[in-house]
Amino acid sequence: MKELLRLAGRGEGGNLEFKRCLLRRVHLQRDRRQSLACQLRYRAANGSGRAVYLIGVSDSGEAVGITREELEESVEVLSEIASEAGFCITSRKDYALNGRYCAMLVLERSRIEKEHLLVAVAGHVDHGKSTLVGTLVSGELDDGTGKTRRYLDTRKHEIERGLSAELSYAVYGFTSSGEPVRLRNPLSRRERAEVVKRAAKLVSFVDTVGHEPWLRTTIRGIVGQKLDYGILTVAANEGITHITREHLGIMLAMDLPVVVVVTKSDLARDLGELHRELTRLLALVGRVPKLVSSLRDLEQLGNFWQSHALVPVIAVSAVTGEGLELLDRLLYMLPKRVSQPERSAGFLMYIDKIYRVPGTGTVVSGSVKRGTVRRGDRLYLGPDAEGRFHRVRSTSIEVHHLSVENAEVGEVVGIAIKGTELEPRRGMVLSSTKLHATRSFTAEVVVLNHPTRVASGYEPVVHLETISEAVVLEPLEREYLAAGDRGMVRMRFKYHPHYVEVGQRFVFREGRSKGIGVVTQVHYS
Repeated sequence: MKELLRLAGRGEGGNLEFKRCLLRRVHLQRDRRQSLACQLRYRAANGSGRAVYLIGVSDSGEAVGITREELEESVEVLSEIASEAGFCITSRKDYALNGRYCAMLVLERSRIEKEHLLVAVAGHVDHGKSTLVGTLVSGELDDGTGKTRRYLDTRKHEIERGLSAELSYAVYGFTSSGEPVRLRNPLSRRERAEVVKRAAKLVSFVDTVGHEPWLRTTIRGIVGQKLDYGILTVAANEGITHITREHLGIMLAMDLPVVVVVTKSDLARDLGELHRELTRLLALVGRVPKLVSSLRDLEQLGNFWQSHALVPVIAVSAVTGEGLELLDRLLYMLPKRVSQPERSAGFLMYIDKIYRVPGTGTVVSGSVKRGTVRRGDRLYLGPDAEGRFHRVRSTSIEVHHLSVENAEVGEVVGIAIKGTELEPRRGMVLSSTKLHATRSFTAEVVVLNHPTRVASGYEPVVHLETISEAVVLEPLEREYLAAGDRGMVRMRFKYHPHYVEVGQRFVFREGRSKGIGVVTQVHYS
């Protein structure tokens, strides 16, 4: 509160503007809106592109306070005015004043559109996934005990056991010339936001879970995101395990270009033998490894992400730094894998996580599957238990803790929503259009592993986008399917309706039994 009073005492002028209250019915009228947008540009010009607004403060600089509802409406109105002027709110601080509220808002130019890769990192437990990501985003070498892992494992039991139990997200970037933009403290929200602002290209990592009991969480991290690439880690001192094969299979089932990173190269017993093992493993799935040990090797990769046949293999050490510069260069050169139809289509996002944020309300997060979402957009949330979709409004958007005006396909975002009493749950969607939910669909599946037969009434769990639910399966072309069989089946969700599209890939599991599939028809009866 002292900070706000100090600014108010300084007096209005320069890049500082006082507003008691901004009302939608008054301040968004055409002439008034344009006048306020011009005023914002003027304030920002006096502050080197940065304006500071005090809400709940009179023209004389007295902090009078307004109700919580008036404050939220004022912030929404200012956000819309800022959008028209090419600005966005980059920080907000609320202050309580005898049961009323004031706020300090910082507004800056909206970010320039930039390339944003989304990369999943998978592999067996203790094969160095989190340590690798922590080292990449911080530029800090590890001490051999997983020191940089702390940037990803933040829960008490994860830190104590040294095992990740939930998906973690991290980000770093590159300048236009390819120099890495790292974080001095990856745990700082402010620093993450600063990297998003500064970098010309961003790389967001989805750090998955290597421990077998949490395999469904890893599947969610790979299946439920709009990923561009997958990194499979293999520890040089342990080699390929059944989890390595499992994670590789999931990435390939999702049609992801894969990069194999051999971690802990400083502890390698025989890198040549490990390469031969990788060659044999990749040959089973129609892939060819390409050792990358120099910049020249990077140049020879060509457009491997288009055919997917070539798999780059880079040996790194988070302790000595070996190979990390090459991995940086590879990530810098990789393009965003989004088609123009996905960019121009209507907005769609499958919900992965739900938060309750004081002063903001309900925030849902996930990766944007297609289209663009903007602050203030009218959206649809659903389906509910009856298959209906409810109107909501996006009141704010964040990308790695940076408040932005819009987010596009492939970005991991948090969207604050208002306007409905429907409780969001994982597997629901946010969309720009009203959709139709379904309880069943037809799919072509391949049974990868099953001890007996897959017959009518079989109930595996389907992982499709962020949906994770039991289905009742019915083979359509034969009485049953066995391991190695391919066939058409009908799947019916057991508990909830969901939004499903033709062409979506999925994984289904029950114990150690596993299969993959693609949706061929959606039923709306």
